[in-house]
Amino acid sequence: MTFSYGRFSTLLLLLIFFFSIQNSSAQIVEPEVIPTPRNINTLEQAYDAGFGIGVNMNNFGFGLASEYRNVIAPQSEFVAKIGITGLRDASEQTFTDIFFGQQIVPNKFKRGFAFPLMLGVRQRVFSDIVQDNYRFFVTGLVGGTAAFTYPYFEDINNNGYREQFVDFFEPVNDIFTGWSDGQWHFGGAGELKLGVDIGRNATRLNSIEFGYYFYYFPDGIQIMMPNQPIINPNAAPGQNPFLVDQDGDLILEPFFSPQKFFGTPQITFTFGWLW
Repeated sequence: MTFSYGRFSTLLLLLIFFFSIQNSSAQIVEPEVIPTPRNINTLEQAYDAGFGIGVNMNNFGFGLASEYRNVIAPQSEFVAKIGITGLRDASEQTFTDIFFGQQIVPNKFKRGFAFPLMLGVRQRVFSDIVQDNYRFFVTGLVGGTAAFTYPYFEDINNNGYREQFVDFFEPVNDIFTGWSDGQWHFGGAGELKLGVDIGRNATRLNSIEFGYYFYYFPDGIQIMMPNQPIINPNAAPGQNPFLVDQDGDLILEPFFSPQKFFGTPQITFTFGWLW
């Protein structure tokens, strides 16, 4: 029996090819991934309470607030907050006199400040995927508020409209004038926000928060002028453009209604201490 060299070579090549495939298959099989355990620190492990001073910016202007935090669960905090903010109508537009630098807000009737006192809860989120030097929170706060309003201009004839004629002119009050004619109002307040505490230092509080801030006053607050004059459609050039009565006083019609709801987006920077 003869065995040719050609057949032997073919058999040898087949064996080499077979073992090469086996080795290649063995090389591309990856080992099983063993997850690395991650230690998730709770708030209780880092601190018990904190106090901070916050500076906020919104459509009402600037505001200040102080807040107290107390850890009540592994990833939750109780929050008490008191502050002072401006209060204004969202439609207000400020114009500056280029000659004298005075700022004028058309149709404005009252200036206002609000003093909210709110309680709420901060709940930490993403604690299992974000490291401890960036601690994200969702916060909800509700409470009451007092608001103080005072005249924006000197309403000499008390008709709820600012007259600016040559023979009769009602000036705008500066920010410190008219307080004796102010009024107090009481209502509710609330805030919803998403924020992040920055840093691993368990003794320092540094946070930034984005949210929505709102007030509700059941009786409403007259921020904008309640009345406006009626235009005289038949006025000739040089005549009074508004209708007047037999005594020469302006005939007025309703303009802005008292506002009950005030809301604005807000950004807050808070700095303080943890212990």
